[in-house]
Amino acid sequence: MKKLSLLSLFILTGCSSTYQLAPDDDGHTVSSGEGLSCLGTTVLPAEMSRFFDEIKDPELLAQALGEPGKGKLCQGKVYQSKPGTSVPLFRAWNSTNPNSKTGQWWAFYKPAGDIAVYRHDYEICYQWSPLDKMSQCHLKAGTKVVVGTGQSAVCSEYLTYPVSAKQQVFITGGSSALSDCIDYTGVMSWR
Repeated sequence: MKKLSLLSLFILTGCSSTYQLAPDDDGHTVSSGEGLSCLGTTVLPAEMSRFFDEIKDPELLAQALGEPGKGKLCQGKVYQSKPGTSVPLFRAWNSTNPNSKTGQWWAFYKPAGDIAVYRHDYEICYQWSPLDKMSQCHLKAGTKVVVGTGQSAVCSEYLTYPVSAKQQVFITGGSSALSDCIDYTGVMSWR
């Protein structure tokens, strides 16, 4: 097992040295590294597409993308919320760090199910957050976001999350980009 973990770490390290950003024909979507491919799509879910316009903002896109093994996004497109809209977003966060409430990583859908599966789907290392709080906020009109799928994350020598097809929403500006937040507290529940 240890040999397999070391081999995985070696492969990821080798890939990260060849990491490149490669825009597609539209200059929006990127993939990570030679021979590696991102999963999923950067196309908005049908129920969200009426709230956004696709725009170009290479600097914002670059902030959201990460190298293999480092988390962030594997691929992404930049969108801007339309005037007169209020898009609900969800974030699981760390109650011991109140500043993490309005962090950069959000989702279109409310977290549900097993925490371990949620961590895997959104590449959230246990060192980054205990995921004991959740907020539902609304994205203010005119806010730029990057929508993309998750990059791999090496959490430790024993835990690596692969790239994911689950869409994530990257925002900057924290509380100035959000309104009408409702907070929830995680409770122990065993099946």
